Amino acid sequence: MTGVPLSYIFRNLWVRKLTTALTAGGMALVVFVFAAVLMLASGLEKTLVETGSYDNVVVIRRSAQTEIQSGVAREQAALVAARGEIASAADGSAEVSKELLVLVVMPKRISNQPANVTIRGLSERGIALRPQVRITAGRMFRPGSAEVVAGSRVAKGFRGAGIGETLSLGGKTWTVVGTFDAAGSGFASELWGDVDQMMQAFRRSAYSSVIFRLADGADFEKLRGDLEDEQRLTVEAQRETLFYAKQSEMMSSFLSVLGTILSVIFSIGAIIGAMITMYAAVANRTNEIGTLRALGFRRRNILAAFLMESLLLSLLGGVLGLALASFLQFYTVSTMNWQTFSELAFTFSMNTRVVVEALLFALFMGLAGGFLPAIRAARLDIVEALRSV
Repeated sequence: MTGVPLSYIFRNLWVRKLTTALTAGGMALVVFVFAAVLMLASGLEKTLVETGSYDNVVVIRRSAQTEIQSGVAREQAALVAARGEIASAADGSAEVSKELLVLVVMPKRISNQPANVTIRGLSERGIALRPQVRITAGRMFRPGSAEVVAGSRVAKGFRGAGIGETLSLGGKTWTVVGTFDAAGSGFASELWGDVDQMMQAFRRSAYSSVIFRLADGADFEKLRGDLEDEQRLTVEAQRETLFYAKQSEMMSSFLSVLGTILSVIFSIGAIIGAMITMYAAVANRTNEIGTLRALGFRRRNILAAFLMESLLLSLLGGVLGLALASFLQFYTVSTMNWQTFSELAFTFSMNTRVVVEALLFALFMGLAGGFLPAIRAARLDIVEALRSV
């Protein structure tokens, strides 16, 4: 005889609507927490990876982990900027930008609490190297002036970063003349200004990095080897996408571990809830189980039916949890980037990997919670089960 019909399984879930709703609701909350943490890590990774462009190369001091920690002397920066592999703009100038990164402390608009913000000094071609950036209000800063433009998340979140406002940084007063959108990348959490003005104000004699676009992306490995072998240089080159992806590794790992611990703790409760529900179902339907056995259904058919019922419950909880978690995509969160110690704003991101992992997690809870009750149902003796009528 074939297995127990699916219609029978669905009917049992429907008949016990309240129990089904409560059990699925409990699992939904666990899946919500699990998915939220995965989305948080995914959003952080997405924000930093999208900050870079594949054909752009970042040159920083050898062994430095971030631009903040790096220092590239002017002479070395000039040698890097003279490389023949660098692409040329329409006017014939090299698409290279010598840049300075400095951390400054600014008060938040809502709480007035101080937080670190990255301020970036760029050369004239620095803006062209970030095609995802566009001015949304006001105008771009003028080279040689004490003007800055603010990323959308800085302008929104920090005092003094709105258009027309002024900032006292590095012993100098800067006027915010525009705000820009960075298409969800980490640049939205920065202030940008002229690099020469920044170096003068912050009394820096070395750049933090040199950014340029390759004329031919295939030249990257050769270029990197040449730079590392050059005796006059103490720098290393990385593709910009890989460079920013590394910035998210520490925080993503932390979030993954935290999410796993929280999910394991909560899932124990959800598994116990599913187990209680399924044991109650077995106890209430002992006579039905006896009837099914008398009709010719084998023990394995009963086992499969109750496992399927538990898995459907968990799947329902998983879908509900994911539906709730999807609304988190409308929220922007801020945290400190542990690599640069600056404030970084990003959004929750739901993608295929998050959906698949969350549903697999929900099904695991259903399988773990339903296995023992299903075993008990399958082992019931036909005569004793029928006597319970």
